[in-house]
Formats: sequence, C-alpha cells, structure tokens
Amino acid sequence: MLKRIAVTGPESTGKTRLATELSACFHAALVPEYAVSYLDKHGPHYTADDILQIARGQLKLENEMAKKGGQLLFCDTDLLVTKIWSLVVFGKVPQWIDKVIVEHPYDLYLLCYPDLEWQPAPYRENPEDREYLFDLYEKELKYLSVRYRIVTGKGQNRLDKAIAFVNEVL
Repeated sequence: MLKRIAVTGPESTGKTRLATELSACFHAALVPEYAVSYLDKHGPHYTADDILQIARGQLKLENEMAKKGGQLLFCDTDLLVTKIWSLVVFGKVPQWIDKVIVEHPYDLYLLCYPDLEWQPAPYRENPEDREYLFDLYEKELKYLSVRYRIVTGKGQNRLDKAIAFVNEVL
C-alpha cells in the first residue's frame, strides 16, 4: 500500500532538497512543488484565486504520481503550505483547501524547522517570519491530529533524521 510523505514547512527550510534526497534514498517517486511551475507560467503577482489554483494543481499532480505505483510517494509541499500561504497573505483560506486537507491526510508530515540559512529564490517572501510560520504549521498539524515529525539539523544529519522518521511508517 502506498505511503504518502509530505515535506512541509516555511520557506527556505530545505523542503525541496530533503524531498529529493529522500526520494533518491528510498527509490521512490517525487511530487515537485506545483507553485513554482505555476508562477513561472503566470508571473510572480498572484491573487487568492491563484493560490486555490495552485492547491488544486498540487493535488492533481500528486494523484497522478500516486497512480504510478510504488511503496512511497514523497511530496515536496502539500496543501498545508497553500493554506498557510493564503492565510498569511490574504487573511483567509478557501473552503476547498480546508476541506481537502482533512480528507487527504498523509502517512507522515516532515515539518522542516527553519534552522537553515535563508536562501533567496524568485518566489520567496518571508525571510524574517520563518519561526512564526513554523509555529503556524505545527499548530495546524496538532489541530489535525496527524503524524508529524520535526526535521532539524544540517546536511547529512538532517537527512539521517528524516530517513529515521520515514522508516517509522514503513
């Protein structure tokens, strides 16, 4: 049975790198972050409706990858990211995102702690708020009563912790 692992958390916390490394380590499929390709196509200025379209695109991409089979599916972001993004930027969350987050839980959420240096990237916006954002993520995961682990550390140490967490669900 397929196990879905969401790599989530604030910007510039190593989500993409960690998801990619875990995918390679476990020889598993990787779902990329849909927001990057969406914003590359539509431009950096977005609306609340764009965030909803990004959330739908992320879920569609994930479901397409899940059909390919395998034991594990690593997701470089999840709908929790779009929920918190929408909440922080627009002060509200589309009902569809709230509904699907509850209906579509993951077997494990790897919540990346902001202990890595900020790395600028085209669509990153919150270099000073990562601790605050991390707290929002953790609060939401607790509210959802889902299995999550906090990933800390740098380099191989960070990856080794994440591998151990993934092994807990296998």
